[in-house]
Amino acid sequence: MGTAPGPEGAGSLQKDSKVAVVKVQAVGAAPRQVTMKGLYFQQSSTSEEITFVFQERENLPVTEDNYVKLQVKACALSQINTKLLTEMKMEKDFFPVGREVAGIVLDVGSKVSFFQPGDEVAGILPLDSEDPGLCEAVRVHEHYLVHKPEKVTWTEAAGTIRDGVRAYTALHYLSHLSPGKSVLIMDGASALGTIAIQLAHHRGAKVISTACSLEDKQCLERCKPSIVRLYSKDDEPAVKLQLLPHKHDIITLLGVGGHWVTTEENLQLDPPDSHCLFLKGATVAFLNDEVWNLSNVQQGKYLCILKDVMEKLSTGVFRPQLDEPIPLYEAKVTMEVVQKNQGRKKQVVQF
Repeated sequence: MGTAPGPEGAGSLQKDSKVAVVKVQAVGAAPRQVTMKGLYFQQSSTSEEITFVFQERENLPVTEDNYVKLQVKACALSQINTKLLTEMKMEKDFFPVGREVAGIVLDVGSKVSFFQPGDEVAGILPLDSEDPGLCEAVRVHEHYLVHKPEKVTWTEAAGTIRDGVRAYTALHYLSHLSPGKSVLIMDGASALGTIAIQLAHHRGAKVISTACSLEDKQCLERCKPSIVRLYSKDDEPAVKLQLLPHKHDIITLLGVGGHWVTTEENLQLDPPDSHCLFLKGATVAFLNDEVWNLSNVQQGKYLCILKDVMEKLSTGVFRPQLDEPIPLYEAKVTMEVVQKNQGRKKQVVQF
């Protein structure tokens, strides 16, 4: 028969267990705090000038519910609509910068059903995101992300997803473009214009476009299929006038049942303009790609658009005009250029 351990043995076991507990507590008592740099902007209280600053951020907390923790591999830069943020009552002392992201899923919340760690994804952070896309890691709700095809690069995914959403919204949902129709795309050599032209061609439309410079014109002439030319070289003025078309010019160009899609939020239509639109049965639609995230009712359609953009990137329908990727430490200076609308190609930060 075995004998029960004596007081000395029991004491030894108790002593060992206390030591073990102390060791565990010592390891967990002072966890290593990992910090990351993120880019934010601060709007001046006396003017519309924006200052971009890097700030240290603590490591992200444990992922909860429907949120995904994402390791950012690329983040595209776009102008920040400070007026819209003000109208939405979303003013902060420091607002996160960078929303078009592509990366790898690090962790998922308990209610996440679309993704698992290791998945390659892309998406657009919502307006009220607390995390800047210009950071090593972010938290984002799973309903703002879609899977990235393997053959699509990080920079392509981040650099195309927002312009893809805008082009898809304008041509599919607002103007209902179909094969055989003609579409005029202003400033076709811009990042958005390039994607819009490619999508219009893919849908079987005849594309007409405008160019702001000789370089842009040469870029458009290389498009396949070709873009319609309205004037010959002899018709070009000796002195180039950088003038935007008047609203009357655009309304005059519209055909019966035509659609004018514009991003001009302060457009004013006079009675003669409205009468002309009435006679043609034409419409004016306003392109605001943020509306998809302002109403959860449209979440399904929004995810379909994101998936379609990734698919068209994978199959070569979309061929974005991207500048050379830049490192994170150059994001502040580059963002200042983007905010002033001084760049042509899409700027993407690569991590």
